Amino acid sequence: MKAILNHLFDHKLLTKEEAKEILTNIAKGGVYNNSQIAAFLTVFIMRGITVDELAGFKEAMLDLCIAVDLDEYDPIDLCGTGGDSKDTFNVSTLASFVTAGAGVYVAKHGNYGVSSVSGSSNVIQHFGYQFTNDPDELRRKIEISGICFRHAPLFHPAMKNVGPIRRELGVKTFFNMLGPMVNPAFVKKQMVGVFSLELARLYGYLYQHTGKRFIILHSLDGYDEISLTHEVKCIDNEGEHLLSPRDLGLHKWQPEQLAGGSTVEEAARIFERVLKNEGSPAQQEVVIANAGMAIRCARPGLSLEDALALARESLESGKALKSFRTFLEK
Repeated sequence: MKAILNHLFDHKLLTKEEAKEILTNIAKGGVYNNSQIAAFLTVFIMRGITVDELAGFKEAMLDLCIAVDLDEYDPIDLCGTGGDSKDTFNVSTLASFVTAGAGVYVAKHGNYGVSSVSGSSNVIQHFGYQFTNDPDELRRKIEISGICFRHAPLFHPAMKNVGPIRRELGVKTFFNMLGPMVNPAFVKKQMVGVFSLELARLYGYLYQHTGKRFIILHSLDGYDEISLTHEVKCIDNEGEHLLSPRDLGLHKWQPEQLAGGSTVEEAARIFERVLKNEGSPAQQEVVIANAGMAIRCARPGLSLEDALALARESLESGKALKSFRTFLEK
C-alpha cells in the first residue's frame, strides 16, 4: 500500500485494473492496515474520482458480492449516495415503500448513515427489522410486501471490513459513490440520487453502458434526491433535463423543512408520520416526487404526471403504510 499511496500523493491516477485489485485486497482483509485504508479513502475526498477508478471499484464489489437473483420480479432500486451533508429525513427509503405500495417491486439497497444521523439501515432496524441475506427470506418479503431490503455489509465483504473506518472518518468516501451501483440483486431498473453534478455525469456515463433503465438525480443546491428546494438535474436513458418543483406540479420548500432530526428516534418518528400521511406538506410532497420519479423509471410508458398521481395515491390511501407493516412482519 505504501507504493500505491505514494503514487496517488504524486497526483497520479489508477487504472481500472489497479482500482479493482486494490479494492479486492481491502475486501479480503489483512492485506492493508486500517491507517493505510483510511489514507487511501481520503485521497478521493481530496480529489475527484475518474471513470476508470470508479468502474474498477464497482467491478470488484460486484465480483465479490453475495448475489441474490430476483429477476422474476424485475424490481427497481431507489438509492442515494448520501454524503450531501443535508441531514434530511429518510426520503429514498420512504419513497421505496410508496413505490412498492403503488405495485412496483422494489429491491432496496442500503446501509447505516455515515455522514448523516440516520441512514436507511438505521431507520429500518429501529422498527425491529432483522437484516438477512437469505435468498428465500428476501423473496418472501418482496412477494408479500412488494419490497425487500439488502443491508450492504451482509452482501459486500469490502463494505463490512471498511465500515468501522468509514464511521470513524465520518465523511463521505467513494463507498458512498459506489453504494447505489452495487446492488447485489443486479437490478435492471434504478433511480439514483447523487451528491454532486460531477458525480451525476460520471454515473450517467457508466450507466449508459449497462443496459439498465435508469434515472440519476441531483438537486442543484446539493441534495442527492428531488428536494423541491431547487431545480433538479435528471439524467436518464433519453438524456439530460432540468425540472423545477412547478414542472412536477408541486410546491417549492425551504431546506429546514426537510430536516431529519438529530437522533435515529426522531428520524423514525418522522418516517412513521409520513407513512401515516401525517407528515408536513413539505415531507409528503418530497416523498411523492421521488416515488413518482421511480415509478416512471420502472414504467416508462407512464407520463410523469400519471406516475406522480400513483405515488400520491399510494401514500394517501395507506397502501405504502400497508407495504411497510407487511414488510416488518416476521
